[in-house]
Amino acid sequence: MEKGFLDKVEDNATVQTWSKTTQQEKGDSLAKGYVLELWDFTHISVTQNSLQELKEIWNQWNDEVKQLFYSSYGDLPYLLDVKVDKHLFRALAQFWNPSYSCFTFGRVDLVPVVKEYTALLRCSKIQVDKAYSRAANVPTLLKKLMNITGMSEQWVAARIKQKGDSKCIPWKNLKDLILAHPYTRKKVDIFALSIYGLVVFFKALGHVDKAVTDLFDRLDKGVTLVPAILAETFRSLNEYRRTDEGRFIGCAQLLLAWFHSHSWKVDKVSYRVFSENYSPLKEIMAIPRQDDILEEKWMAILQNLQEEDTEWRAPWMLPDEILYRCGDFDWVPLLGIWRAIGYAPLLVLRQYRSRQFIPTTQGLAQCEFSYKCNGYKKKIREMTNAWGQT
Repeated sequence: MEKGFLDKVEDNATVQTWSKTTQQEKGDSLAKGYVLELWDFTHISVTQNSLQELKEIWNQWNDEVKQLFYSSYGDLPYLLDVKVDKHLFRALAQFWNPSYSCFTFGRVDLVPVVKEYTALLRCSKIQVDKAYSRAANVPTLLKKLMNITGMSEQWVAARIKQKGDSKCIPWKNLKDLILAHPYTRKKVDIFALSIYGLVVFFKALGHVDKAVTDLFDRLDKGVTLVPAILAETFRSLNEYRRTDEGRFIGCAQLLLAWFHSHSWKVDKVSYRVFSENYSPLKEIMAIPRQDDILEEKWMAILQNLQEEDTEWRAPWMLPDEILYRCGDFDWVPLLGIWRAIGYAPLLVLRQYRSRQFIPTTQGLAQCEFSYKCNGYKKKIREMTNAWGQT
């Protein structure tokens, strides 16, 4: 059985040969001589939902209820304690490269990868090869909320609101339901939906968007939401890096936890990372950090970042297979809940302590689209099929 698994893993030399060949044959996604046109400074807002009420509910639960949550939804609650350093986040945004979906600090390229976010969220029910994709025919918001909350059609219908271009349910209604619901299982489910809607995929302040319920309704099938988190993070950074301003729509807590992991120098990997109960997010959250460093200072630090300053592989990242392409794509396509994008993990192989290759990125830019553009359903099918072949 072990040999059968190893037979599926491509060795370093094979990947390098493939990388060189495809780069020569297909090349880059950008035309020769292309100059990236970015504003000198991106005025990105990182306004967040208040998480105090979520934390208060969590702190009221006993260990039995908390363990039920962990077993179903992983380490999500630790995100509630990750402080969003707005100065650091705004500084990070200045170094985002939308052409290649990565951070570029001088000669240092870094980007969150699927394996890293999967390890951070640590959910046993996630099946990494079953990526979420938006289904063509999904139940109505009314039906989904009835299923998630266990409440009547009349109760749910009275609480659905219109926010901007989409329908939502207010956090206030979900909070009241969590506190009063007679069934523990439903309390846990509604609490998880609230974290996804207010922290991970937050769009409207104080509301859980309809698109979040689409994903949540399918979590019990073992789908992984990590590609969707990365897709929304990358697309949001792309949009506001190109247009000079806007509000970040994505999980700032997870992105900052990831960044801190690569600036957290260690002499050796602790034996604890091999324990089933080890939580990277819990450890990252517990490390005291300065929160009085101004944006300009962070900019100078990141601008002068050297390779030796970077912890290429996060201290808690265990050796594993590297997902560097999907199906017929020469990179990894990511399907979000509102839009899609692609990225090239071969740009950052050093994060796996592997040799750095130059990837082909021809066609990468065409992976970026919203679910409002013409022909998006066909593109979704193509990306979904690619994950099915992985």
